[in-house]
Amino acid sequence: MRSLMSHRPAASDPAPSRWAWRMQRLMLTPAFLLMLRAGVPMALTFLAGAWYLSDDGRRQAIHDTVAEARASFETRPEFMVQLMAIDGGDDALAEDIREVVPLNFPVSSFDLDLVEIRKTIAALAPVKTVGVRIRPGGILQVDVTPRRPVAIWRGRKGLILVDITGTHLGTLPKRMDRPDLMVIAGEGAEAQVKEALSLYRAAAPLGGRLRGIVRMGARRWDVVLDRGQRILLPETDAVEALERVIALDGAQDILARDVVRVDLRLGTRPTLQMSEQATALWWDIKQFSGQ
Repeated sequence: MRSLMSHRPAASDPAPSRWAWRMQRLMLTPAFLLMLRAGVPMALTFLAGAWYLSDDGRRQAIHDTVAEARASFETRPEFMVQLMAIDGGDDALAEDIREVVPLNFPVSSFDLDLVEIRKTIAALAPVKTVGVRIRPGGILQVDVTPRRPVAIWRGRKGLILVDITGTHLGTLPKRMDRPDLMVIAGEGAEAQVKEALSLYRAAAPLGGRLRGIVRMGARRWDVVLDRGQRILLPETDAVEALERVIALDGAQDILARDVVRVDLRLGTRPTLQMSEQATALWWDIKQFSGQ
């Protein structure tokens, strides 16, 4: 009896092993289930795609297909620009704009960099502001606000048109091509156009006698009149000094006399310089009178 009981097989333990228990717990974890449901398929898809794209021929075929589809879309008639319209400038400025923005129409609107086109046009000296847009109907619209010349600067390179800021707008062949503009000269004159314009307006009572305004030593102005006369203005309050001279001329006609220059550089001691003939005549009169 004892021997029979010793040979009976041991009953199996129904409890899972430690590793099986851990696996069962892992299978119940939401993150692990998400990885099995989404991560594994994505990884397999990525590997399959990488294997497919590892061939140069397949990659080139895909690239060509995408490029062809894109070109077909971008060259549709509603996206094509047929011409460029320029408003606000004269014919010369329009020609300059077409030269710096050489476009071969028709061109797709997707191939136009409007920001770069605007920067290129704005870099032109005669352009103050510019707007660029694509109008319905396939028109590249360029709206320009040009700089307006207010003076002629006589420099080493000849006659140059400048605006109120001193920006060079181009050369002028002859002075009489723009008789409506004042002439300025001298070192640094183009940088002080605003002040020169104020002097020009103050000198309006002089009429046609005014020949120009010259910057002296990049510090002050001389007003040049006909008959070789000059009005030497101080460094500060130049407009007020010129107005005093004009008022004095209106009262005593000093500019109608044989005066070479009126020196106002020292505000407390204005001086008049007569011509050589007038000075000689004055000495003769003084000697004859014995004074």
